[in-house]
Amino acid sequence: MININFLALSAIIVGIAFDIFGCLGLVRLPDVYNRLQASTKCVTLGTCSIMFGIFLQYGFSLMGIKSWLVIIFLLLTSPVAAHALARAAHKSGIKLTPKSVVDKYAEDKQ
Repeated sequence: MININFLALSAIIVGIAFDIFGCLGLVRLPDVYNRLQASTKCVTLGTCSIMFGIFLQYGFSLMGIKSWLVIIFLLLTSPVAAHALARAAHKSGIKLTPKSVVDKYAEDKQ
């Protein structure tokens, strides 16, 4: 039988790794759209994994229930916020990097 503490620690470590890679993406990626994608993955996968690890550690206590509420809140709001930011950046005229091959918003205008 796998120890629940081991699973909780594993989920927290995976979440920290996603957060670190997301921060590296914010520094290394070329434009606002790519950085936005990295930060959204950082929040949804990294922070939700950490919160799931906290739930595994504390169970159905007050702390565990709060971690589930945070997970639900992040899963509902993070993609919506990223879409709104990307749309606002596109409407304000921020250009994509020349290496980008798809511009769905520009295609929708035509």
